[in-house]
Amino acid sequence: MQLSTRITGLTGGGSDGWDVFLKARDMIAQGVDVTELTIGEHDIRTAAPILQEMHATAMGGHTGYAAVPGTSSLRDTVAARVAERTGVPTTRKNVLITPGGQAALFAAHMAACDPGDTALYIDPYYATYPGTLRGVGAIPQAIETRARDAFQPRAEAIRAHSKSAKSLLINTPNNPTGVVYSDATLQEIAGICQADDLWLISDEVYDTQVWEGRHLSPRALPGMAERTLVVGSMSKSHAMTGSRCGWIVGPETAIERLITLATHTTYGVPGFIQDASQFALTQGEAFEAEIAAPFQRRRAIATHVLAQQNTVGLVPAQGAMYLMLDIRATGMTGEDFAYDLLDAHHIAVMPGESFGTSAAGHIRVAMTIEDGAFESALQTLCDHAKTLAAA
Repeated sequence: MQLSTRITGLTGGGSDGWDVFLKARDMIAQGVDVTELTIGEHDIRTAAPILQEMHATAMGGHTGYAAVPGTSSLRDTVAARVAERTGVPTTRKNVLITPGGQAALFAAHMAACDPGDTALYIDPYYATYPGTLRGVGAIPQAIETRARDAFQPRAEAIRAHSKSAKSLLINTPNNPTGVVYSDATLQEIAGICQADDLWLISDEVYDTQVWEGRHLSPRALPGMAERTLVVGSMSKSHAMTGSRCGWIVGPETAIERLITLATHTTYGVPGFIQDASQFALTQGEAFEAEIAAPFQRRRAIATHVLAQQNTVGLVPAQGAMYLMLDIRATGMTGEDFAYDLLDAHHIAVMPGESFGTSAAGHIRVAMTIEDGAFESALQTLCDHAKTLAAA
């Protein structure tokens, strides 16, 4: 039997970008001691009080079918959080709870795009973006950014494709670059979306990890609330990656239809997960800052290490749990450098090419191991790059 082209074509006939990561995991399975700097997974686990709440509510009986849109209490809590942080009036009717941010990305594009519509996204991009767009039947169109612009999207690059498109997907703070889009960039994006009648899908899962500048949700810009779908998640802000709880915030009419979609796809999120998520959100900004603190600390460590040499360049690390490092001085591609570093020193990083063409000659480093080990790995990486550059 032949499988559908929808499912066989998710990666566009090429790699899904995870080859180095998978090789590192194979080495670990074979007993090799690998320093893992590939995936955005906290090195701390979900906080005990959140797990205790999850356990208590599960033992209390909230293990049956949960309300498909999400519990009213969690939707209210998310709405209040969004309204407070953005100044945009938001109620539970603007919120759908989803099984993590990835499910929210897929659902948002199902709402925005018909099969055959062009869906824009910014390159570099999180590795699942193109496959997500293909999965809903859209035609992915990457908008390239430039290292010399610190990977901020340029209005002229978006306008080159926006008139024939239906949606634009952005992500700030950004994975993989660590860049926070400026107010000016977001205002230009908003203007294009309004002029060319685009849905804006804004992935804001790193909104609590801002080291420089500020996070501005484009939904808060004039005229954007009715055309913006915001993706949020508990994964990064509360170290709840495995709990798979996220949301979409958008216009009431869109959320109504997305609830219908959820009825026919995910059928909701387990009630005890939602209760634990609601509890976590009520812990406030101090708790979120505690979760983010290790990455801010390691960013300072990285800045110090990289300042001691001139082979490896650092893209402005303004937010998120990643560093984008420029290794073009070695004369290697990001992919070749990542494989060479893994083979020589058992340090695993992600090639820039895993995230599109704009970050070729770069690597992404996740700041997700203990401080001392992180500093040591980064020093080894820089020494390795210096050796290659001198060869």
